[in-house]
Amino acid sequence: MSVVIPIIDVEYEQPVGGTCDTRHAWARVPPEPGPQEREELKSRIRRLLEERNAVMVSHYYVHPDLQDLAEETGGLVSDSLEMARFGRDHPASTLVVSGVRFMGETAKILSPDKRILMPDPDANCSLDLGCPVDEFSAFCDQHPDRTVVVYANTSAAVKARADWLVTSSCALEIVSALKDKGHKILWAPDRHLGNYIQRQTGADMVFWNGACIVHDEFKAFELSELMKEHPGAKVLVHPESPPDVIALADAVGSTSAILKAAREMDAREFIIATDSGMMHKLRTLNPGKTFIEAPTGGNSATCKSCAHCPWMAMNGLAGVAHVLETGAHEVFVDPKLAERAKLPIDRMLAFTAALRNGEPAGALVPQIGAA
Repeated sequence: MSVVIPIIDVEYEQPVGGTCDTRHAWARVPPEPGPQEREELKSRIRRLLEERNAVMVSHYYVHPDLQDLAEETGGLVSDSLEMARFGRDHPASTLVVSGVRFMGETAKILSPDKRILMPDPDANCSLDLGCPVDEFSAFCDQHPDRTVVVYANTSAAVKARADWLVTSSCALEIVSALKDKGHKILWAPDRHLGNYIQRQTGADMVFWNGACIVHDEFKAFELSELMKEHPGAKVLVHPESPPDVIALADAVGSTSAILKAAREMDAREFIIATDSGMMHKLRTLNPGKTFIEAPTGGNSATCKSCAHCPWMAMNGLAGVAHVLETGAHEVFVDPKLAERAKLPIDRMLAFTAALRNGEPAGALVPQIGAA
């Protein structure tokens, strides 16, 4: 049965900065279902997941309905690293990935024999869009002596050009290990995260000029004013944010690190500088605590995303039901490209597994100049 999903077109623009150009970023935001339709869609999805031997994996930034339903049906809500690991290890033959395109591609690379479905195949990422493979390969060719480290928010083709993959939850450890073994690093695509990693590790790094359309919008001046209004609040910041915003933070880290800090820090109020999709999980896990969005608006603002990724917003219940029912929007990656892209992903997964197990993860990094 063919289902036509109504959409709302929303235009997003961002100024050009070097090679990072997301002026043509756009998104189709599904309309919010009413209470009865919401329950009908959830019931339909539960049935289809069972019938199709499928499981949902949802990112922290997608709609709360998709987060809750994933957990209620034995799936996962997490960051991109855990989504990839969970999808690889789960016995389901079909994965429904609620997030953005690079997450679906990564799932397919790690699970080539599984069917990977996404609610909307056009859900992309400003970092991915701002790092086209031809230009990136030319940049790499200009620095042949450097180890290429790319962030997860990149296409399969860019990953295939890389030596290592990182997420914000493991970038510090991996870059630190590379530095200790004498590696000079070419980093892409997020310059803010790259600069943060460089400041923390002292690594020799050159940067691709990219930025996240959401995190780049947080404003230090407005944040400092908000902090005056909430003097007891702790400030939790994602490292994709600008340096002057990071400088105001009580804790800096990935989505999972922000969740951990909110749970463990001795405070009742928190100001959060990451995608507002995180608020649902923060509030669910921390009843009695107050979470306030860091400002993207104000005198110095040029807010386009208003703290929520326009492509993450493309994921909805109707889209999940549609792809499970029809098999539409399946993700494919060229097998030869996937084989090459899998190498840096496997290195990251092996490194993080060693860290979790208390093993010497640095031993997995070769020494520069070693025979």
